Amino acid sequence: MPYLTIEKRAKIFTDFGGKATNSGSIEGQIALLTVRINHISEHLKSNKKDFSTQRGLMKMVGQRKRLLSYLSKHNLSGYRALIEKLGLRK
Repeated sequence: MPYLTIEKRAKIFTDFGGKATNSGSIEGQIALLTVRINHISEHLKSNKKDFSTQRGLMKMVGQRKRLLSYLSKHNLSGYRALIEKLGLRK
């Protein structure tokens, strides 16, 4: 059973992107990447030698970093609200 069903994905985009069909919103993409990163981090805690998954995790972290950088340059108040809501940058 997949950890990220269609309903969960739609809820993430509804909560952060405005509508469930607005999958192109920066906030929704960052929230989805954060959920995926947290899930893979839990997997890697018990599977320390899974290097291909570790590489995928690093690519996702880099993608999220680029999206956060873009959001901070174009919408600083939205960036700060998203960081607070997701619990990033403690």
